[in-house]
Amino acid sequence: MADENCESRLYVGNLDHRITEAHVLRVFSPFGKIVSEDFLWHTRGPKRGEPRGYAFIEYSTKEEAQLAKTKMNGRLACGRPLVVRFASEKCSADAADPLKTSTDLKNLSSGSSTSGQVNRNAKIAAIKNKLKSLEEEGCSMKKPKLAESTFSKLGDHSERTKD
Repeated sequence: MADENCESRLYVGNLDHRITEAHVLRVFSPFGKIVSEDFLWHTRGPKRGEPRGYAFIEYSTKEEAQLAKTKMNGRLACGRPLVVRFASEKCSADAADPLKTSTDLKNLSSGSSTSGQVNRNAKIAAIKNKLKSLEEEGCSMKKPKLAESTFSKLGDHSERTKD
């Protein structure tokens, strides 16, 4: 079932900071039924509360996702070309780096399988602690609400002609 979700889940990148969740949904909804949408925000640092510039959209079928990918990849939004690909393609590219880093760190260890296992367990514990702190931080943060007037400023020509 996870494989089916990956086939219908899209990564949408290179989003301008002015683009909102509602705008993403409005632009991608003509291609099919959107099951879920994850619009990512900075959770700390100087950009806290600002959009990260990418989102994930899951359609009810892989055919709908393929259509959206074909039609929207490279399309300009606020002067920037959108990067639209299957989330599984993005995840496999991102997953390669942590594995490589983990392998490099393992090679730097003393070479003993026991110390390597302890080192690995320490890394896992550190990652779990970091995730826990991020989750706690994320629960207390609220997403900023943007005025509806920002939609009209995003350059959607089809809406301007209706007025």
